[in-house]
Amino acid sequence: MNYQTDVCIIGAGPGGALLAYLLAKQNISTILIERSDKLGKEFRGEHLNEDGEMILKKHHIFEEIESLGLLRMSRVEYWRDGHVFKTIESELGHAGIHVPQQHLLQSIDSRASSHPSYKLMLGTKVTELTQNEKGQYTGIKAQQKGTGEIIVESKIIIGADGRYSTVRKLAHIKNNIHNHGYDLLWAKIPAPANWEPSIKFALVKQQQVALFSQAKGFVQIGWNIEKGSYPVLRKQSFKPFIQRLIEAFPSLNLSIERFIKSWSDFTLLSVQSSISEVWSKHHLLLLGDAAHTMTPTGAFGLNESLKDADLLSDLLHQVFYQNKEISETLRQFEQKRKPRLITLERIQFQREKEFPSHFISS
Repeated sequence: MNYQTDVCIIGAGPGGALLAYLLAKQNISTILIERSDKLGKEFRGEHLNEDGEMILKKHHIFEEIESLGLLRMSRVEYWRDGHVFKTIESELGHAGIHVPQQHLLQSIDSRASSHPSYKLMLGTKVTELTQNEKGQYTGIKAQQKGTGEIIVESKIIIGADGRYSTVRKLAHIKNNIHNHGYDLLWAKIPAPANWEPSIKFALVKQQQVALFSQAKGFVQIGWNIEKGSYPVLRKQSFKPFIQRLIEAFPSLNLSIERFIKSWSDFTLLSVQSSISEVWSKHHLLLLGDAAHTMTPTGAFGLNESLKDADLLSDLLHQVFYQNKEISETLRQFEQKRKPRLITLERIQFQREKEFPSHFISS
């Protein structure tokens, strides 16, 4: 089957989905392609800061997400020896907002679906990029469940397909990966009774442990471990390891003992940041994690992808309604956004380096 569109976006995460909606709202025909069979699979970077909140409110999406369910965290706490010893209150009235990805994408898709210029293709895996005689990217070939091969002809290709971007690989764009010296163990457990929504930090064996309150009564645990150490770590006894977490946050004792019984109850995240060498190439552009993967530090990832989509939708309006040249416009996006992401990467390195200093007594 063959399709034609103005913009083809690969990857229906927050950045890709928001861009598709903003373009469709401008009557720019948009096909959004997602490899998964459904929107809203759970992911770990669901923390909204003031930038992301502002963009969602700007486009009148935040209110619907709030009706579906989100959670404002009251403050940031630093814990030592099982007790809070330092608290930071935010001037915003909250220290961050947990937004389940399913709620975020459901809200965006429901708005986008009301526009005839929007089409979502689930269960569709991109296999090839097509080019014309000038070398410009003109579309994609993909395998769609239940259909077989499809071809989408498009004036612009957007790769919003994450840190392991297929589009980036097919376009032969170099990705500069930076090692931060740690990996992350994730787990999610029910919050104890009377748990006040907050972000909590502790230092365990000189490694950061973070707790993030989540909507629907859960706590997300993020535990830094030395880069590449997990295969050796999991050969060791689990009980002494998990006891350190209980000692750091005693109120989690019962929930930890019930829901974290072995190494298999953690998920390992290989932590790295990366910034692609170029973001735009021959009518193709990388967006979000495909262009700039970030570490969990500072919870910038989700918010920066939303900022990408917000800016790009304005620039593409100029392409389709003011006859601006495509390649120059995509380069303009890269020139506007790339310095910001380079700066944020440096900030993440610095925060990670300085984290133990929060636990030094004054």
